[in-house]
Amino acid sequence: MKRMSIICLIRHGETDWNAAGRIQGRTDIPLNLKGVEQAKQCGKHLSANAADMIIASPLTRAKQTAEIIQKEVNLPLVFMDDFIERCFGEAEGMTFDDRRSHFPDGNIPDLESIETLTSRVMDGIKKINNNYPGEKLLLVAHGAVINAILSHLSAGEIGSGKTRLMNACFSNIHFKDEKWLVHNFNQVSHLKAD
Repeated sequence: MKRMSIICLIRHGETDWNAAGRIQGRTDIPLNLKGVEQAKQCGKHLSANAADMIIASPLTRAKQTAEIIQKEVNLPLVFMDDFIERCFGEAEGMTFDDRRSHFPDGNIPDLESIETLTSRVMDGIKKINNNYPGEKLLLVAHGAVINAILSHLSAGEIGSGKTRLMNACFSNIHFKDEKWLVHNFNQVSHLKAD
């Protein structure tokens, strides 16, 4: 019997900008100490679950999270630009309040549209399914990227605009009967409380 394709979507660990409520987007911010610890907890939890490989966004916070997990699970690691974070244009570095006061109409210069983001990340999911059929993959990415995937697969019930994903959370999707389904999302039971 053919194995079902499974992807565990992992949001990167915390950064100083996450802690301060600043929008990161493409700005390349590293993990902070808490984020490193969260990534280690992800790796320890995942070491008990067989997987085939890790795919990650090449931005530093996702790359660091993936490399820390890789030390625990000892799997090959591949980077894919398809899963780089959404570009938030001139809003990057701002808090949500800053963004509201600077761009009250929501028109942010150089903001990547949700449609473009969704198309890009779902093309990435299609590439994964074509290149690694029937495999269990760990995909380390970003909040807006994972939310775009969840929103697309749930027809807008969860994800973009509805779900605030926690740093280092797991969301699991699987490919069944020729379509991707959301198994669960925003799972944080593997993280120790502060």
